[in-house]
Amino acid sequence: MQCFIYKSLKKEELYLYLDKKDDFTEVPDTLFKSISPMQYVMELELTADRKLARENSERVIESLKAKGFFVQMPPTLLPGSEKIQ
Repeated sequence: MQCFIYKSLKKEELYLYLDKKDDFTEVPDTLFKSISPMQYVMELELTADRKLARENSERVIESLKAKGFFVQMPPTLLPGSEKIQ
């Protein structure tokens, strides 16, 4: 499945996967307003066995098929831990 990935310029390390390039119509307005502006990052061919850095590809594919988008949230940090760079 082809997908298009955008990063939020407002929320660090938040990514939005879309099933159609530049088509944000399926993303709820309140969500889109809270994470935009968005910057296009890349196009990717997703398969169930493809490894993604922080997400399960099957979960992403299911969301793209059902909703037309998937939001990859920033990693969560435990209280007192430092962000690894």
